[in-house]
Order: sequence, then C-alpha cells, then structure tokens
Amino acid sequence: MQKSINGAILRKMILNGAKLLDTNKEHVDSLNVFPVPDGDTGTNMSLTMLSAAKEVSNCPSNGIDALCDAISKGALRGARGNSGVILSQILKGMTTVMASSQEITSKILAKALAAGTEIAYKAVTKPKEGTILTVVRAMSDHAKSITKKSIDVTEFLENVIAAGEETLKQTPEMLPVLKKAGVIDAGGRGLLIIFQGFYHVMIGQEDTNIAFDDTVGKHDRYDEQAHFDYNDLAEIEYAYCTEFFIVHLKKKTTEADIDRFRENLMTIGDCVLVIGDLNMVKVHVHSNEPGVVLTYALELGEIDRVKIENMLEQNRELIGRKKEDLKQYGLVAVCAGEGLTEIFKDLLVDSVIEGGQTMNPSAEDIANACDAVPAKDVFVFPNNKNIILAAEQAKALSKRNLHIIPTKDIPQGLSAVLAFNPEDTLDHNLTGMNEAIGNVKTGMVTYAVRSSQIDNFDLKEGDIIGIDSKSIVAKGEKVNNVTTQLVDKMMDSSVSNITLYFGNEIKEEEANAIAKELSEKYNRCDVDIHYGGQPLYYYIVSLE
Repeated sequence: MQKSINGAILRKMILNGAKLLDTNKEHVDSLNVFPVPDGDTGTNMSLTMLSAAKEVSNCPSNGIDALCDAISKGALRGARGNSGVILSQILKGMTTVMASSQEITSKILAKALAAGTEIAYKAVTKPKEGTILTVVRAMSDHAKSITKKSIDVTEFLENVIAAGEETLKQTPEMLPVLKKAGVIDAGGRGLLIIFQGFYHVMIGQEDTNIAFDDTVGKHDRYDEQAHFDYNDLAEIEYAYCTEFFIVHLKKKTTEADIDRFRENLMTIGDCVLVIGDLNMVKVHVHSNEPGVVLTYALELGEIDRVKIENMLEQNRELIGRKKEDLKQYGLVAVCAGEGLTEIFKDLLVDSVIEGGQTMNPSAEDIANACDAVPAKDVFVFPNNKNIILAAEQAKALSKRNLHIIPTKDIPQGLSAVLAFNPEDTLDHNLTGMNEAIGNVKTGMVTYAVRSSQIDNFDLKEGDIIGIDSKSIVAKGEKVNNVTTQLVDKMMDSSVSNITLYFGNEIKEEEANAIAKELSEKYNRCDVDIHYGGQPLYYYIVSLE
C-alpha cells in the first residue's frame, strides 16, 4: 500500500488520468442529457486533461510544486466548455494545496479536494446540484471524514471514488432533466474516470481498462475538427518585448506587491500584462529596459521561461509611438458553418472562431483570437451556452480587454452584433448588446441520436425534433413539418420577422419552400432564409 505520493507518482497519475479519460470520452459524451448530436462533455474534459498532461510531460522537474504549477497552467490554457472550465478549477484548487508539500498524504489530498471544490463552485454563477459539482463535493466531504484516522493514499482514493460513484448514481434524483433522459451526470462520470486513472497508478495497473454500468446507448458523433490559424498582432511601441512567468513567489509577497509591480512596469513601458495570483504570475511588457523589468520581478519570486525579443531593427519607426493604430473596438464570434461565418464577417466581425457544437474552442483559442484583433476593447460572442465559461476564462489569458456578451446561440449573437455601434461608448454598447439578446427567440431543428423519453415526447433514434430555448416542442419524420411546427410553437403577436438559417444537409429550394409556407401562414411577418452551412442542425430559427 502506498502511504504518500511523490513527484514521480504524481506525474504518472496525471498522465494516466488523461489517458483513461481520452480512451473513454465517447462513453462520457453518450451521457449528454439532450438526445441531440452535440454531447461533448467527455471530449471537452479530455482536451482539458490532455493540455494539463502536455504541460506535465514538458516539466523538467519531479518537484511537486513544479508539477502542480504545470497541471494548473495546462488545465487553464486547455479548458473547453463548461465541463472543462470546471475541471480546470478543481485542478487549480487541488494543486494550490498540494504544491506546498514534499510528499502528498491522504490528509493533504483531502484538503486539496476541499480547495478544488470551493474554487469550482465559485466558477459557476448559479451552481446546480446533480452535476460534477455535487460529485466533487461528495468526494471532498467523504475525504474529510475518512482522514480523521490514518489511511494510506491507495485506500483513500478507493474510498473517495466509491463515494463519488454513490453520489453519481443519485444525480438523476437531484436533477429532473437527468431523470427524464435516463442518464447520470456526464461531468461527474468524467471526473471519476480521471480519479480511476489516479487509483490505477497507485495499484500498479496503469494499462487496465475500466467498465461502467451506465446503461446508455452509444451513437455516432459528428467529427468536426476546428482549425485555428492566428497571428500575434500585438502593437509594438518599444524596442524589447519581454515575457516570462514569476513562480515560487516569496512568502512575504502579497497581492499588493503584485499591484505595485504592475504600476512600476507601466512607468517604463507599454502593453503591460500582469495576471495571476500568489501561486504564479504571467508578465508581458514592451519596454526599452528589460533588465529593469526582470529586476523588479525578482523582488517577488523566481523568474521562469524568459523570452526577450529585440524589435528595434524591424520596428525602429514604431519606437516611442502611441497605440494610434489600435482601434477602440474589436469583435470576435464563435460559430460553425461557412455560411454563418460569412454572415458574421459581412457584419464586420474581426475574427470568427470555428467551433460550437461538438467542438468547443478552449480558453486559449479564444484568447489568441482576441489578441490577433488590433483593438483596445474586444467584444466576444460565444454563441453557445457551453462556451461562455471558457470565454470568461480567456480574460486571464488575453492581452486585450475582453468583454463577454453571453450569447447562447447564433441568433442572439447576430442580434447583439447588429446592436453594436462603433461610435458609441463602451458602457452604452454593452448595455445595448445585452438588451438585444433578450429581443430574439431561437429554435433549432435536429435529430434524436437515441431513443429517449423527455419533455413529454417518446423519441426514437432518428426522429426529427424541434427545440426552443428551453425544451423539445415538436417532433416528426420530416424536417419541413417539424420546422413549421417549431415556428408555430414559438410564434406570438410580438413577432414581425422570421429568419431561417439552413444547414449543410438542406438544399436552398427546400428552405425556399418552407419560407413560402410560413409567409402565407404569417402574412404580417417578413420571412427570410440564409445559408448557414452549420452541421448537426437542419435549421436555426430566429423570431424577432
């Protein structure tokens, strides 16, 4: 039995946890609550863990503090979707506690779980019980109770996983939507798979496969790959671009010291970025005195991964200039489908990130896209409720001032973009765009990927279904019929415009036929169609 965990074992645990989740991500995806082909909890959590594992693999030291820094940093940079962001926060809290130990005992692990639970709950505005949060809290509570007596870490992990499994089985009773769909919480299952990976390292069975009694049918998933090609377009005003991390901060260092450090940099340079906490600080500054910058930093802690670029020869004419070429506002949107991408670009959105259902961009992807926009303030339109948290996370990674407009779908995103006024103030734009979100109703037409009973519908695999912002409201065998049913359910006297964005499996003449039918039925409304080219959804419907 293993009584404690050293750095070498911790490294193996993270790598094996990531490997096991990657192997079983399809199963976790299949636990998606809604029977639509966008269940990507397992994929998002796997990508987050793989990012942490990559940082761990590149870490040259087996020191627990160095490994914890790599885990936290990698998870943050790779966090995708709500599940990935929450996982990154669990890992952040755990590593904050473990980093201060030479070896990790069961008592330290219990404290780490408590910290991870606390930070994860804080990351969610309105936490819901019956989710990954409930599972990690149950694991933490049980961990606290069993460490009152001496217990080795192998037995500890076995007991904590068992407590998590017991709570996971109860999630359908805590969250009605899970019970209706006949599934347990996907995020909770993903978390327990990771911990199973940890446990199998402790018992020397890293290559062991695990089995589940989660009786959920699997389905073929749309395998969309997002490609990102961003350039670093940061404005250059000084001769030297200096970037580094401050790690192992001195015990006497306070948050106030970090604030003073930031103020000192602003007196000798520009493009100052100082983010982080007492665990790690990331620094970026353009100055003519990189030596002075590093001297200031050494007063706070150790410096790591220093990169100094001499921009004097290539940019001599730019030295000393203010950011006169940096425009006030920039717009970044997320969407899937070439037609939708072109629509956003036609509305003068600076950058469109390819992503959405089945492929949520990470916090780092979003931050990179925003950094590539030459603007002081960048508005971000996630256009998917599962991307909003990652967009919020990108604030800590970006060099720009990011403002997240919480758009949950494409029509909300387009409505918000149309409300943008480049001549108006920041506050007025934020108010106007957030108000615009509430003026649009959104529906989507897709297909059921498995048989299920939900929202008073008995669904069979392959049924065409119409979904409004809250639930399934229509089903049938033909796309056209379900689309008109969906509009009927969403219609009220306030609607004057109906817009249909047809997907990559719909022909234009089919969309025209529906538009004609709706125009005749609702002659007071203007009906428009646009090619969206989106995968998975035959139509995205907008009513205003």
